[in-house]
Amino acid sequence: MVEKKGSEDIRVGEKIKRLRETKGLSLKEVADLTGFSAALLSQMENHLVSPSLGTIIKLAKAFGVKVGDFFGETEGEPFTIVRKDERKTVSRFASTDGVKYGYSYESLGFDKKDRHMEPFIVTLEPATVKTSKTSVHEGEEFIFVLEGEMEVIFGSHTDILYPGDSIYYDSNIAHRVQCHEDKITKILAVLYTLTN
Repeated sequence: MVEKKGSEDIRVGEKIKRLRETKGLSLKEVADLTGFSAALLSQMENHLVSPSLGTIIKLAKAFGVKVGDFFGETEGEPFTIVRKDERKTVSRFASTDGVKYGYSYESLGFDKKDRHMEPFIVTLEPATVKTSKTSVHEGEEFIFVLEGEMEVIFGSHTDILYPGDSIYYDSNIAHRVQCHEDKITKILAVLYTLTN
């Protein structure tokens, strides 16, 4: 009988700290490499704040690793099958006060070795803290709306995408996605980042 792994919550903070210490870097040195404050990095490492996907991409570049190193093994097989109950989930929260930042994401390809794309199912939720911050990082992103309505801000362009709609863009242009009108939305997001 094959044993099922079950869904797993990823503790990204532990991985950030382990990578930083393995590289022999101080919080200040990582802050200088990424543009994030040492205080924010410390909050991530101590699970007080969960990083966004854009933040993880910048951290991966600073550490000289792949984005997938934050989600699981990267030395697996040349293919991977991820059952729906085996996804690795990261919720965006601030644990001290229960603040929601508007989404959680599930990694869909964490065991495939030598991958260049990172596929995720992202659940966009109404945030308890509204922000106008955008993300800018290397690479490309493809998003397909599965259910709900997604608002996308891309440069100076804003649009609403509905189930079946998609967008594909260069991630080095300021962008943000969020649920539209407080309707929970599910999207398939595929990120491509340049290899280190």
